[in-house]
Amino acid sequence: MANETRYDDNLTLDEIVFENRNKEYGAYDLRHTYPKLLTRAFVIGTILFLILALSPLIYSTIKRLTAPDKVEVKADLVNILEEDPIIEQPKEDEPPPPPPPPKEEPKQEVIQNVVPEPVKAPKVETPPPPITKQLETTTGLVNQEGVKTPSYTPPPPPPSTGTKTETVEVKPQVSETQVYTEVEQLAEFPGGINAFRSKVNSNFDTSVMNGDEGVVKSEVTFVVERDGSITDVKATGSNSAMNAEAIRTVKSIKNKWAPAKINGQAVRYRYRLPLTMQFE
Repeated sequence: MANETRYDDNLTLDEIVFENRNKEYGAYDLRHTYPKLLTRAFVIGTILFLILALSPLIYSTIKRLTAPDKVEVKADLVNILEEDPIIEQPKEDEPPPPPPPPKEEPKQEVIQNVVPEPVKAPKVETPPPPITKQLETTTGLVNQEGVKTPSYTPPPPPPSTGTKTETVEVKPQVSETQVYTEVEQLAEFPGGINAFRSKVNSNFDTSVMNGDEGVVKSEVTFVVERDGSITDVKATGSNSAMNAEAIRTVKSIKNKWAPAKINGQAVRYRYRLPLTMQFE
C-alpha cells in the first residue's frame, strides 16, 4: 500500500493545497494565474518607465537629426569711421547795448533872495510940544523896531552833468529739463570716445546679422542726463536688426558720462554716434 502522506515532487504548492478540493473555485484559478499576471505587469511597467525616461533623449536626437544645417556667417566689426570732431565756432561777443539816454531831471527854478538896498529916510523936523504937554508925559527910552528884511537862503548846488553808465553782463538762464544740442562743454565718456566705441565693439552680438553681407550703417542718438546716465536711446538705419542690437548694446554700457555744461552748470545733452559694420 502506498504512503498517502508522501507527495509527488512534481506537484506545485497550489495543487498540494487544493488537493481533494474543488479546483473550479475561483481562488485556485486566481492563485494559478497570479505569477503570470505579476510577471507581465512588471515587464509592461518596466517598458513604460524606460520610454518615459528616454523620451527627452529620443526627442533631442530626432530634433538634431532633422535640424537644417547651420550657415556660418563671418562678421567682423570694422573700424568705426570716426567723424571729424565738431568744432564749434566761438560766438562773437555781441556789442553791449547802447546806454539808455540820460534821464533829464526836472529843472528847478532858483529864486534868489534880493536884499533891498537901505534907503536913507528923510529927516522930519517936528516942533517940540508945549511945556504943558511935556509936564504930562514921562520921558524915557522907547524901543523902536527896525525894518524887517527877509532872510537870505543860499541857492542849492547845480545838478551834476556828468553821468556814469555801467555795463552788466547778463548770462542766459539754464534749463534743467531742456535737451541741448549746443553747449559750452561737451559731454565726455570716461577714457574718451574711443573707449566708448571699444565697449560697443566688444558688446555687439554679430549673430543677429545672420545672412546679411556688405557694409551696414546705423546712427545711434541718446541723451546724456545731468547726472551722467544715458536715456532715450534711438537708432536709425536701413537694417532694423542692426538698429535693435545697437540700441541694446548702448543701453548695456552702465558707465556714467561727464555731463555737458553751460555757464558751469550741468545740462541735458543729445549725443549722436554713427556705427558702420561690414559682413562677409
